[in-house]
Amino acid sequence: MNGVLVTGGAGYIGSHVVQQLAGRGERVVVLDNLSSGFPEAVRGAGLVVGNMGDRALVARVLAEHAVDTVMHFAAHTVVPESVSDPVKYYGNNTCNTCNLLAACAEAGVSHFIFSSTAAVYGMTEGGVADEDTPTRPANPYGMSKLMSENILRDVSAASGMRHVILRYFNVAGCDPQGRIGHSAPHATLLIKAACEHAVGKCDSLCIYGTDYDTPDGTGIRDYIHVEDLAAAHLRALDHLRDGGKSLTLNCGYGHGYSVREVIDAVTRVSGRPLNVIERPRRAGDLAMLIARSQRLQHALDWHPRYDDLDFIVRTAFRWEQKLARQAAHAG
Repeated sequence: MNGVLVTGGAGYIGSHVVQQLAGRGERVVVLDNLSSGFPEAVRGAGLVVGNMGDRALVARVLAEHAVDTVMHFAAHTVVPESVSDPVKYYGNNTCNTCNLLAACAEAGVSHFIFSSTAAVYGMTEGGVADEDTPTRPANPYGMSKLMSENILRDVSAASGMRHVILRYFNVAGCDPQGRIGHSAPHATLLIKAACEHAVGKCDSLCIYGTDYDTPDGTGIRDYIHVEDLAAAHLRALDHLRDGGKSLTLNCGYGHGYSVREVIDAVTRVSGRPLNVIERPRRAGDLAMLIARSQRLQHALDWHPRYDDLDFIVRTAFRWEQKLARQAAHAG
């Protein structure tokens, strides 16, 4: 059996994909520098600690594990940080991806599945995007991913490698069985930050921007459960193995929730009122961004299982409770 290399597989989304791949018997190896990942999150796969920009290391891993498919998650992902430190984002997200793709082309890798983002769209008409919506990133994070998409398309055209680009909207929630979750410190994703506050990890929750042109003045996003997103990656792999053509697909549910609606859901699930502090808008943030994702459903026969805000929040909250218990026991 050919191997699947997962870069960033010790991180939040990558680890959920690795767990699903291993669960169906795939032979998986993870490459992660552990800058934001955790070894214990890698379940059912081997772990190589290293940098995806290291051409020699990548070449060795591809050869030793007979890799024919690469799933690429390793990236910096914090929008405000990308605005303040763009070189960090172009260096890691774009330049290192270019190095990874060069090694893959040289090794004859057949399939490449790329973790992209809705941030490639920027401001859209009506706050909704399908795959044909013009790409006008509003921040360096989105631009770094868009540049990587273009490099991937060009490498595919030159080498015969086929690919699927998955543009994530807002990923949230954790493994419903509580085996793995989102453990990165200094949370910037709303649902994780709100759940951290609900378990007492911090004294308050900041929300950024209450004067957007939305019904309650706060930003609206399309939240997709991480398990549904992981399942889309496995469907993408099946599509490519079956000889399917290269695709670019949105990953979302097609509807959104405002920041205040998310806070209400965390309050319901946790049974605890939240201490919310209102702050000005952050650089690079948008009023609304929602996916049109019919193409994903049709092209990959993908159907979400967890399209329910309270369920998403419940899995995230249970994970934060588990982390809090572990921290108390360690202390």
